[in-house]
Amino acid sequence: MEHHAPPPDDVIVQVNAAAVAAVDERSSTSQIEEVGGDDDIKFIGAAGGLTRRTFSESYRIRHRNPLEFTPWQVALLGYQSLGVVYGDIGTSPLYTFSSFTLPDPSKDDLLGILSLILWTLTLVSLVKYVFIVLHADDHGEGGTFALYSLLRQHVNFTGKKMPVPVTRLASDSNLKFHSKKSSLQPRMLKFLEGSVIAQAVITYLVLIGTCMVMGDGALTPSISVLSAVQGIQSRSSRITQGHVVLLCVIILVFLFLYQRYGTSKVSFTFTPIMLVWFVLIASIGLYNMIKYYPPVLKAISPHYIYMFFAKNKKAGWEQLGTVVLCITGAEAMFADLGHFNKKSIQMAYSCLVYPSLILAYAGQAAFLIKNPSKLSSTFYSSIPEPLFWPMFVVATLSAIVASQALISASFSIIKQSIALGCFPRVTMKHTSKKYEGQVYSPEINYFLMIACILITVGFKGGPEIGQAYGVAVIWVMLITTHLITVVMVIIWQTNIALAGSFYAVYAILEGLFTISLLYKIAQGGWVPFAITAFFLIITLSWTYGRSKRNEYETNNLMDRQEFIKTVTMSNRVPGVCIFCTDLMNGIPPIVRHYVQHMGCLRELMVFVTVRYLPVTSVLPEERFLFDRQEPFGVYRCIVQYGYMDNQNMDDDEYVGSIIASLKEIAQSADEVAMMDSALANGSTFVFGRVILKMGDKQNCFKRFIINNLYRFLQKNFRSNLSSLKIAPSKTLQIGIQYEI
Repeated sequence: MEHHAPPPDDVIVQVNAAAVAAVDERSSTSQIEEVGGDDDIKFIGAAGGLTRRTFSESYRIRHRNPLEFTPWQVALLGYQSLGVVYGDIGTSPLYTFSSFTLPDPSKDDLLGILSLILWTLTLVSLVKYVFIVLHADDHGEGGTFALYSLLRQHVNFTGKKMPVPVTRLASDSNLKFHSKKSSLQPRMLKFLEGSVIAQAVITYLVLIGTCMVMGDGALTPSISVLSAVQGIQSRSSRITQGHVVLLCVIILVFLFLYQRYGTSKVSFTFTPIMLVWFVLIASIGLYNMIKYYPPVLKAISPHYIYMFFAKNKKAGWEQLGTVVLCITGAEAMFADLGHFNKKSIQMAYSCLVYPSLILAYAGQAAFLIKNPSKLSSTFYSSIPEPLFWPMFVVATLSAIVASQALISASFSIIKQSIALGCFPRVTMKHTSKKYEGQVYSPEINYFLMIACILITVGFKGGPEIGQAYGVAVIWVMLITTHLITVVMVIIWQTNIALAGSFYAVYAILEGLFTISLLYKIAQGGWVPFAITAFFLIITLSWTYGRSKRNEYETNNLMDRQEFIKTVTMSNRVPGVCIFCTDLMNGIPPIVRHYVQHMGCLRELMVFVTVRYLPVTSVLPEERFLFDRQEPFGVYRCIVQYGYMDNQNMDDDEYVGSIIASLKEIAQSADEVAMMDSALANGSTFVFGRVILKMGDKQNCFKRFIINNLYRFLQKNFRSNLSSLKIAPSKTLQIGIQYEI
């Protein structure tokens, strides 16, 4: 039985044909069935000439056939994924072994460490991510936000005080594409929909995980480039650690300055570099195994792990967290899913990346068994002398590849956060006309550059940077484990025993890593928490301020009769007025303020609200929703976007699209003539600059958030029209202070 809560009567409810269309983009065939419909709100296209549909119509997918790829196409996609997905996890042999701090490791110690690495790499990256998590996509998109979007499509998040604004879409249930129903699913779904606390926990987990990824984005360039460049010290005693740090800073500065040109300008060289890298580390690993200790792969036996902890006890426990470094970048396989497909990522990792990493780590362990004193410089010390300089060049380029992937991911994450309304607007520039996902944010870019430089200079290449990196990685993975378990139970309707077993195994495994890394908080592990706290303060301050503003406006709306009287008594002048508001229903109180000071209104007035759907993309022909208001010449427009949509439009294109769509619901030639006349006389964009002020009745902490943090963010970040290229002469800003 289908289970979803009905929407409130006073809320405009949208049909998720947009989400269905987003599915169509990734499907070869899809049949849509229309069900029912009133005739109150029209659902029409942006460019005119499209079939008019009522907004309250319902759609459901009869069947959907996934787009099929030939084996050659899958192989080609797998090859291309090497330069985008695997830069981070592929370069982990640069620093994993050298981050261990055992003073004098024995052969059994090294076999124990190798056994930990092999089992962690297999259980987490291969089993968890490649064979399980990759299937939890949101119509082809992956990552933490995809999991959250997936849950939002199936679960009615009803909490009014949630940190992320929630609007329930009645047709979200039509997006379900999970397995057969079970008796357990309705009970679990009912619990989640009825528990505001559970909904808040999931939402906060998503926000924390997102902010942790930003910490990952700041640490990856530092540790990758440092680890690659440090090998140069072995060439001359005159090269000090200070020289290495300086060279790293120079490389990082050039790397971040180059971001403005877009990923595509650099990415054409990524895949060949990573292919050469994997071939080299596998070949060198095999050579070292044969030369130094051929039976090294006997470490696959778990009893070496037991022996390691039995011998080293507390010291061994403190080393456990370092093992996490071998799986850095595993999350990227899921996050970058939208650029490729499941089979290509599974094939590339299973057939090339995973075997190469196994050989690389086994070869390093074999080398260390004969040369334990070289632990702190494992990677370069284990390279045969004739291959040193080629490996130095390839390692440095590969480190840049790894850095690029996380930097680009940070831009995408911030874009998705802005789309969900939980981060203030920053500049987002699309660097590719072909790929919507390739974006660049100058503010985020320079923040990451400064953070990377400070981390590089502060840690000076010591093992502490590895501890900090491990903390960031394992927290993101632990959060993913919690979210994917909810997806398994609610959406996939997996047997509770299987879902519970999955959760128990990975929560315990990753929990042990997390607890071990707590010992490293004072040794650098505090860095990702500091970065997370920084972004979390921004996120929560912004969402809390927005919620208080929406609450005030909802409680102080102009009533219908007051608005009709105000418009009727005002002078109507030629032209179009686009009044931007966050409210989908009712007239915001700032309109009263606007009319009192202007004394006149345009002949065509459109209240525009931008709405973000929990889907990846909304097709252009399903972008606008309209409703006719009273009196004549007043309309309401809802503009819909998915969280991966490009919103860059100029003002003429924007207004032209709205007018073309309005003509579709015109009821007379006079109304069409009025629209043409208004468009010919120019347009004005009006938006409110609302200042919130919290009174002394609230506690000092809330006052500080609203009166200081939120006001600072509101003043210094971009407005809600920043995505539109509007001429200054067409913009009118109305300031007003709300006392809450």
